[in-house]
Amino acid sequence: MLVGLIVACEAAFWVLLLAGLVVRYPLRRPRLGGALLLAVPLVDLVLLAATVADLRGGATATFAHGLAAAYLGFSVAFGHSMVRWADERFAHRFAGGPPPRRAPRYGMARARHEWREWGRGMAGAAVACALLLAAVVLVGDPERTRELEAWIGRLGVVMAGWLIFWPVAYTVFPKRAPRDTIIG
Repeated sequence: MLVGLIVACEAAFWVLLLAGLVVRYPLRRPRLGGALLLAVPLVDLVLLAATVADLRGGATATFAHGLAAAYLGFSVAFGHSMVRWADERFAHRFAGGPPPRRAPRYGMARARHEWREWGRGMAGAAVACALLLAAVVLVGDPERTRELEAWIGRLGVVMAGWLIFWPVAYTVFPKRAPRDTIIG
C-alpha cells in the first residue's frame, strides 16, 4: 500500500506542478498558479505522515518505507529545481519569457554542472538518511527497522556510482565540443 502512495504522491507532484503552470501562464492567473505551486511540497508531507503513522502503528519496516524516505530526501533536494525548470519552459512558451537555461554540454563547464548536481544528490541522500535514522529511533525496535538501516547502504552505493560515472568521469574525461567541419 505504501508503494501505491509513493506512486500517487509522484503523480500528484506532477499534476499540481502542471496545474499551477497552466493556471499561471495560459490562463493568466499568476496568484492562483503560484498558490498551486506552493502546494506541491504538501504532497511530501502527506507521504511523510502516512509513513510515520504506519511505523508508529506497529508495522515492520519494508522496502517501501525506505523508498518513501529516499523519495522524500530527493524531493527536498531536487523539487525546487524541477519546479524552476518547468516554470522557465512554461514562461518561455506561454508568456514570452526568455529561452530556458540549458545545462552546459562540454568541457569543464559540464564537469562543474555534474559536480553541482551530485552535490544536490548528496543533500537528498543526507535528508533521506536523516529520515531513516529518525524512523529507527522513533520505532526503537532493531528487528522492525532492519530494512531502514539497509537503505542507508543502498543510498551510499547509488551516490558512489553517481560520483564515479558522472562528476569524476566528466572531470577526468571532459567531453569536447564537436569541431566545425569545413566542406570544400
